[in-house]
Amino acid sequence: MNRLDQLFLSYQFVRQAKNVLKSVALVLLLWSCQANAPKTFDFSAIESMMDAGAFKKVEGLVDSLKTQGVWSQTDLQKMDSIVDMGMRIRSDFQRSEADVKKQLSNYFAELDSVQLMKWETTQKLENRIIDGEKRYFRNAVPNLFRLDAEARKQKEKIDGIQVDSLDIFCLKHTADVIAATKSSGTVSLPAKMKLSYMIDVDINAVPEGKVIRCWMPFPREENPRQSRVRLINSEPSNARIAPNADLQRSVYLEQKAVKDLPTTFRIEFEIETAAQYFDLKPEEIKPYQTESALYREFTSERMPHILFSPEMKNLSNRIVAGETNPLLKVQKIFSWISDTIPWASALEYGTIPNIPQYVLKYGHGDCGMKTLLFMTLVRLQGIPAKWQSGWMLHPGHVNLHDWCEVYFEGVGWVPVDQSFGLQISADEKIRKFYSSGIDAYRLIVNDDYSQELTPKKRYPRSEPIDFQRGELEWEGGNLYFNQWSWDMKVEYQ
Repeated sequence: MNRLDQLFLSYQFVRQAKNVLKSVALVLLLWSCQANAPKTFDFSAIESMMDAGAFKKVEGLVDSLKTQGVWSQTDLQKMDSIVDMGMRIRSDFQRSEADVKKQLSNYFAELDSVQLMKWETTQKLENRIIDGEKRYFRNAVPNLFRLDAEARKQKEKIDGIQVDSLDIFCLKHTADVIAATKSSGTVSLPAKMKLSYMIDVDINAVPEGKVIRCWMPFPREENPRQSRVRLINSEPSNARIAPNADLQRSVYLEQKAVKDLPTTFRIEFEIETAAQYFDLKPEEIKPYQTESALYREFTSERMPHILFSPEMKNLSNRIVAGETNPLLKVQKIFSWISDTIPWASALEYGTIPNIPQYVLKYGHGDCGMKTLLFMTLVRLQGIPAKWQSGWMLHPGHVNLHDWCEVYFEGVGWVPVDQSFGLQISADEKIRKFYSSGIDAYRLIVNDDYSQELTPKKRYPRSEPIDFQRGELEWEGGNLYFNQWSWDMKVEYQ
C-alpha cells in the first residue's frame, strides 16, 4: 500500500472515530437528562453508532443503561435487539483483510492496492468498518468473481471455465416439461422423493437439562405441484405438524440438552413433486377485477421490503416502457432483472432494512432478493404477485431456494423463478420457461414470508423473512445460525 492510500485510510478511521465519540457523548447526555424523566429512551444516537459500526461501544452503553432499572420493557427489548443485530452483522462480516488477500493471492500473485480499493469502494468486494476494523462479507471473494468481469477472467485463467451442471440439467428437463404439457398449466413429470432433514445444535450451546424448542421445514399441501406428503418418523418422536393453514409450515420438536453432546433433531418424510408450465399468450389475459380482495392484497405495498418508492416506480415504468398487457409486462421485468442483476451470495435477510433497495444499490442479489425486487416491480404495474419458497431438490444441487407466483385473470396463479432467469436456448419457450413455469424439483414450504410459526416463537427469529433452515430457541433466548448446523438428504425413488 502506498503512502497516499495509507493517509486516506487513516483519514477515514479518524473521521469515523470522531463521529463515534460524538455519538457516545450524545448518548451519555441523553442518559443523564433522562435519569429523572419519563422512562422512554431516544435511540437515535445509538442507531447512529450502529450505522458507524461501533458495536462494542453500543454493547457497553446498553449494558450500562440496563443496570439503571428505569426503562420500559419495550425499550429493554429494543436495546437487546440492537445488540443482537450487531452480532448478526459480525457473523456475516467475519473475514479480515488478511483472509481476503490470502484468498485472492491464489489468482493475483501481486495484488494491486489500487485495484483492491476499487473493488472495495464499488462494494464488489463487500466490506464495512466494524469496531474500527475493515471487515469483509464471508463470501466476498467468491462474489467478486461473479460480479467483476476482469476478476472472473483471471479466475478462469487459473481454474478454467466451469460448466454449471445445473444449467445443463434444467435445459433438458424444462424441454421435457414443455413437451409433456398437453394443456397449459397442468402438472407433469412427477418425482417421488424421500427426504431426511437434520439439525445439530452445537455442544453446550444450551445448559444441560434445558429444553430446546425446534421448528423444522415441512411441505405445504393442497398445491397441485406437490402431493402424497407423509411424515415417516422424527427424532425425538413427539413431532407436532403445523396446520396447512400456516403459510410458513413447520414441524415442531423439543428435547433437553445433554452436557458435552450435540442436540439432534431429525425428520424423515415422503413427497411427490411435479413440474408446471403455462404456455400463455397475451390475448388470453383478461382485465383484472381490481375490487377483488385478491387483487387488493397482492398488488399492495408491504413494508419494509415491498415499498413503492419513487425510484422503484420510475424503474418499473421505464422497464415496461408503456406496455399495457400484464403478461408482456411480466416478461419485460423478468428479462430486465435476468439480464441486469447477477446472482451473488447474500447477507442474512434480517440484517437488511429494505431488500429490493439493497439489490439496486449493490447491483446483485440471491434468489429471494431478486424475487422481492421482481414482486415489487410487478405489483407497481398492478399485477398480483406472492412469495413462494422452500428448497430446490435437483440431483446434486439440493439447497434453499425462493421464487414467486403471479396472478393472471382468467388463468390463475403462475409460478415464476426470477433467480433461474432466462435460459441460454434458441427455443423461446425453453429460454423463457421460468417466467411462466417451474421444474419438478421443488419443495414448497412457504406461500408467504414473515409469517407466524406454530407454536408461536417466544424470541425473535434468526430469519424473520424466510423459513427454510428452521428456527431454534430455549428459555435463555434465540439460537442463531452460528450455534447450529443443518443437513438435507434426498433419496430419489
